[in-house]
Amino acid sequence: MSQKSFADLGVSNAVAGALSARGITEPFAIQQAVIHDVLAGRDVLARSPTGSGKTLAFGVPLIDRTAAEARRPAALILAPTRELATQIVDELRPVAHARALRITAVYGGVGLLKQAQDAARSHIIVATPGRLEDQLERGAFTLDHVRTLVIDEADRMLDMGFRPALDRIVALCPAKRQTLFFSATLDGEAGKAARRYTESAAYHESGPAENRASDDVEHRFVEVTHDSRLESLVQQLGAKRDLALVFVRTKHGADKLVKKLSGHGIDAVAMHGNKTQRQRERALAQFESFDVDTLVATDVAARGIDVSGISHVINFDPPHDSDTYVHRVGRTGRAGATGVAISLISSDQVKEMNQMAGELGIDTGLAGRPGVGAGGFHRGGERPAGQAKPSGRGARPESGRHGAPKHNNGAPKHGSGPKRGAGARHAGGPKQGSRPGRKLGGR
Repeated sequence: MSQKSFADLGVSNAVAGALSARGITEPFAIQQAVIHDVLAGRDVLARSPTGSGKTLAFGVPLIDRTAAEARRPAALILAPTRELATQIVDELRPVAHARALRITAVYGGVGLLKQAQDAARSHIIVATPGRLEDQLERGAFTLDHVRTLVIDEADRMLDMGFRPALDRIVALCPAKRQTLFFSATLDGEAGKAARRYTESAAYHESGPAENRASDDVEHRFVEVTHDSRLESLVQQLGAKRDLALVFVRTKHGADKLVKKLSGHGIDAVAMHGNKTQRQRERALAQFESFDVDTLVATDVAARGIDVSGISHVINFDPPHDSDTYVHRVGRTGRAGATGVAISLISSDQVKEMNQMAGELGIDTGLAGRPGVGAGGFHRGGERPAGQAKPSGRGARPESGRHGAPKHNNGAPKHGSGPKRGAGARHAGGPKQGSRPGRKLGGR
């Protein structure tokens, strides 16, 4: 696809100017693909991972299609978490302002009354399903005038048990509306929901194939013991890097790990469901601004986090399955930037991790990995004779790329020098966005 400007895609001068003022001039691939169809009024199904630029892909044309004199709310964006809802509002507010539109986030953990008053006056509402239903039941506003409905990270919402709420909310929107459905996968329940909520939708996809890890991420697997796991994490965090997102399985484990890291001279903050909204926002703000360069999070709390400058994702506790691995690792290596994913694996976890990595086309380099022998690694069966062994970075046997697997069972590849200072970035970082911390072009 040849590179086009936002104006070439049909975006208004006011919106294109607002984007340019923020240093956003070249649309990402998903934006090039989607914006024209949205402006034309079509329903859209988009398979697009976090970090691909999808917020502007639906937000820019939605804003252009919403009139300042429209009855309110005229547009509804559904998001799985309050963090994502807040980030969407922050990203779209300057663009909406250029068209004299108001936009408000609706989520739990804050007072109902003021939120209701702000939402009732807004053209665009960005909401989590649970709090939105609370406000609707209170009669704070209705969805009778919604012309555009956006369902963002639909697969995550379904995973979190929001399907009944989504069905009820969609039923309250006018039948004659435009629906934009964004999801990292369109398999299973997500695909069924997509077909149920849309009509004659245009389909677009961006990023790695479903159930594949990004080629922009280097995957490393480090064998540890129970006693050496923390020491290994400290070593990885002491390497040359930008921001590091560390995943654990439990809320208690997150708090405990932050305390242990503090004892080793590493400042970190925890983010999980037991934190108040103010605590979560403060932790994320510290992380985004590089005041603290290590965030320890559970899977649920990390959903929707979109922070540029995350160079390393570290699985202190291995993920439950391959989908969780992809979602975790997807927090780095975004929009043209590169990243590193490190998994700390004990001997009793090797078999499970090898199976998980095999589903994703990754060679862990761990003992007993499946599908590795005289014929090399191949996902889903034996490699045909004469076919070279693929790379281990999210490798696809069908891609034709050759080379040794990229894995590292020892010290980090980048050495053990001092960490980069605040605001440090990879040279290959995304073009969109100019503010340290939050990537303005992508989600």
